[in-house]
Amino acid sequence: MQAKIKDVAKHAGVSVTTVSRVLNGEKYVKDDLKAKVNKAIEELGYAPSHIARSLVRKKTNLIGVIVPDLTSSFYSTILSSIEERATANDYNLLVCNINEDIDKELKYLNVCQEMRVEGIIIMHEKINEQIRQFIHKIDIPVIFSSVKPMDQNLISVIIDDYQAAYDATKYLIELGHETIGFIGGDMRDITSGQNRYSGYRNAMADSGKKLVFEHIRFGDYKVKSGYDLMEEILSTGNPPTAVFAVSDDMAVGAMNCLRDHHLNIPEDISIMGFDGSQLTELVRPMLTSMEQPIRQMGEVTMDVLLKLIAGETDLADDIVLEHNLAMRDSCMSKME
Repeated sequence: MQAKIKDVAKHAGVSVTTVSRVLNGEKYVKDDLKAKVNKAIEELGYAPSHIARSLVRKKTNLIGVIVPDLTSSFYSTILSSIEERATANDYNLLVCNINEDIDKELKYLNVCQEMRVEGIIIMHEKINEQIRQFIHKIDIPVIFSSVKPMDQNLISVIIDDYQAAYDATKYLIELGHETIGFIGGDMRDITSGQNRYSGYRNAMADSGKKLVFEHIRFGDYKVKSGYDLMEEILSTGNPPTAVFAVSDDMAVGAMNCLRDHHLNIPEDISIMGFDGSQLTELVRPMLTSMEQPIRQMGEVTMDVLLKLIAGETDLADDIVLEHNLAMRDSCMSKME
């Protein structure tokens, strides 16, 4: 049977309280007693229960993270950044991959509460009324990362998605493209769906370019979605000279589709992505992308959450980070 704390105390000839103090690293324990306890722990192979110690200390050092899709290059990168910052501050992550399932999100939020996490990071904005009420009912700091849900007063760490999409489209227009297709996201999403589409649409209007609705498609941010939607655009028989996809994953899917149709990038069609994930430099040609500062976003999210956990109450505003156009090889000028 696995040794318990009372077994360690008996073996060392000390009280259970003394063993507990040694395990918690308290200073006021005599060196000879500390040596006896550590020797007993080693001889018995005792492993302290993290949950039990957390209950005693009333501190779990756990952060819950709700991730919509771990297969996404964007979310895997931002999660890596959050994990590094958490580890540096002696916190562990409880990662909950919901696969865009709202019912699963509510289940995982309950798990986070049961595990007594000290803070929750949510990277998903399709929250229903049940989830909204749950978030405001629990006495746990919550922060949104990369998204800003509608009617949500909690802090978000984001970029200006509208302006970023506007700037991406404007860049393609300045390259001389008259017809620019759009591969968009889920229009139930305010941040990455509606805001990015509005940025594209208004940049086209402000430059006097007509929207060709057969060149506009909406998907789910994944590689397969980008491939299928590019296929639909090509099937019109009159494809645009450039396509702006609102995720790097969808942009890569679109590039794969073009190659399968023996079309050259960017000579036949230029492709613009969004996010600035590590995919951009792995594909050929390397993908031009409107970059979010993904790693910084993860770091700032964790830093702000730690301040909330520490009880700082003057943190009321969203943190809006700067986007950046990374020009690579997948776009070319159409100027004569």
